Amino acid sequence: MKKQIAYSAVLACGVYLSGLTATATPIPEDCRTGGFAIGCQAWSFNHYSVMEAIDKTAEAGGKVIELYPGQKFSVEKPDLKFDHNATDEMIAAVQAHLKEKGIRAVNYGVVDIPKDEAGARKIFEFAKKLDLYGITTEAVGSIDTIEKLVKEYDIRVGFHDHPRQAKNPGYQMWDPNYVLSVVKDRDARIGSCADIGHWVRSGLDPVDCLKILKGRIISSHLKDLNEKKLEGHDVPYGTGVSDIPAVLNELKRQKFVGNISVEYEYDWNTSVPEIAQCIGFVRGYGAKK
Repeated sequence: MKKQIAYSAVLACGVYLSGLTATATPIPEDCRTGGFAIGCQAWSFNHYSVMEAIDKTAEAGGKVIELYPGQKFSVEKPDLKFDHNATDEMIAAVQAHLKEKGIRAVNYGVVDIPKDEAGARKIFEFAKKLDLYGITTEAVGSIDTIEKLVKEYDIRVGFHDHPRQAKNPGYQMWDPNYVLSVVKDRDARIGSCADIGHWVRSGLDPVDCLKILKGRIISSHLKDLNEKKLEGHDVPYGTGVSDIPAVLNELKRQKFVGNISVEYEYDWNTSVPEIAQCIGFVRGYGAKK
């Protein structure tokens, strides 16, 4: 990464972070593979229903899943969408299917959390019903509402990064220094959903980005890309341009306890073998350690 991303931001908030504790419900140890709670972002299977996404996550060897808003509910009921407006009956059906497949739902996003407390509370209530570890968003403008509800519900929130946008210079989430500026004086349960592939697409070094956000990594969308360009597409871990072992080393050094989502946005209809290879890579990493 270029020199413009400075470590001074980390030092500036170091004292503050040392005095905070985060007590959100931890992800159980039996949900970990290779030392990490790795599974699928259901978006990888957005051509399918949430029930099928759970099936495919289990098939790929994942133990956790990150849900996203608006996915089809089931093959039988494709007109129903699964999100924070779901009925209790729909939530119960998803919970039953998760239990059947041995998968734990741990995160939800990327979801727009409104400033309006009633609207935001609906998202947190949904997360609490599913006993989620975290919520993923880019709703920076709702930070005050988010902080209030994080404290009330004891659920973490990670701010997600998309790539730098040449035609939209006002978009700043790609820059970890900006994300840090948003979260550093907030409750410790508010931090970053570190999308490794999007940092690479923005021309940044993911390990440097993780160091900038030390202590604030809530979750990660872990990607390996075939090239360091905006057009780069997902490939199995260890076969692309991202140094996945270095990323895992840094997460381990930081004692990261959140979830890692394989968000595989390529070969949409046939990606289970590639996702299984990604999860297997992390399993092998853990075996070596």
